[in-house]
Amino acid sequence: MDMSLESLSKEELIALINKEKQSYSEERIAELEDENAYLKSQLAMYKRMQFGQKRERFEGDPAQIVLPFEAPAEQIAAQEEILKEKISYVCSRPNHKGRAALPAHLPVEEIEIYPTGDLSEMVCIGKEVTEELDYEPARFLIKRYIRYKYAPKNGDGVRIGQLPERVIDKGIPSAGLLASILTDKYQDHLPLYRQKQRFAREDIQIASSTLEGWTKEALIKLEPLYEQLVFDIKTKGYLQVDES
Repeated sequence: MDMSLESLSKEELIALINKEKQSYSEERIAELEDENAYLKSQLAMYKRMQFGQKRERFEGDPAQIVLPFEAPAEQIAAQEEILKEKISYVCSRPNHKGRAALPAHLPVEEIEIYPTGDLSEMVCIGKEVTEELDYEPARFLIKRYIRYKYAPKNGDGVRIGQLPERVIDKGIPSAGLLASILTDKYQDHLPLYRQKQRFAREDIQIASSTLEGWTKEALIKLEPLYEQLVFDIKTKGYLQVDES
């Protein structure tokens, strides 16, 4: 190697040195550029991991298509116009015209109120009507059937009026009371023990076993209606149920 270098002229040695220097410089520059690009990518990743939002703290798939999260300016302007129209409509909406009318099927109790003092020298020029919805709690009462007995003068037997048909033979609850108990229990979900408390507030003491017995007997009386309902349902072409 030394012999070959010694055999070269001065100009050839200078050209060889310049060639080696140029080759080394290009290779070194390429390495530095690659290293610089790598360090930049690492720095960007660490910044996202530390300062970015949660969904941005990890690299996604670079092959994934970018989603158009930013709407075009024309679409944003159209949405703003629609929003302005809605706000204008809400602001210009007329006020409510008052409360709804009370149900017409309810009985009405009229209470007339006159001004105080002497009205003999005055003339009525009109009236103002104010309505309120009132409620009277259900009341308990006793139905007492008094059946008179008659006997013919010849002593041939005794005749007495016949009692109306009763839901529970020899029981004290009427059909109306039993209907109320079943409606409260199965329609309004009011347990029997709460119904017992309601009876107690009216100073009517009824044992829990008695209430349960009344409910059972009333349901037995409704069994034919239930069987007819099942029959009517099964005769239909198909059934629909709500499983929610």
